[in-house]
Amino acid sequence: MATEFWRFSMAKVAFIGLGVMGYPMAGHLKVKGGHDVTVYNRTAAKAEDWAKKFGGKAAATPAEAARDADFVFVCVGNDDDLRSVTTTETGVLAGMKPGAILIDNTTASAEVARELDA
Repeated sequence: MATEFWRFSMAKVAFIGLGVMGYPMAGHLKVKGGHDVTVYNRTAAKAEDWAKKFGGKAAATPAEAARDADFVFVCVGNDDDLRSVTTTETGVLAGMKPGAILIDNTTASAEVARELDA
């Protein structure tokens, strides 16, 4: 499936979590991939800084970032962080369109992976 993603000339992408890994990953999707990227980070200033540096957009909530995205990447710290940006009323699952793909890069438990699958 990863190779399918790169076939899109420009996909609409949401990236949730701009930590040590997420910040550059989202940047590569924008700069090297040429995708339309909207980011969300719990520290809004970090998302705004990313948007200024890479020319993407920052969203106020994970759901807003995910709205109309073809692919939603999540890269946060742990199970509880993952739940907070996915399953709440402002989480990505509340904003994702039918057919969008959620890609979780978090080092999370199998338990939370099954929860998200359900």
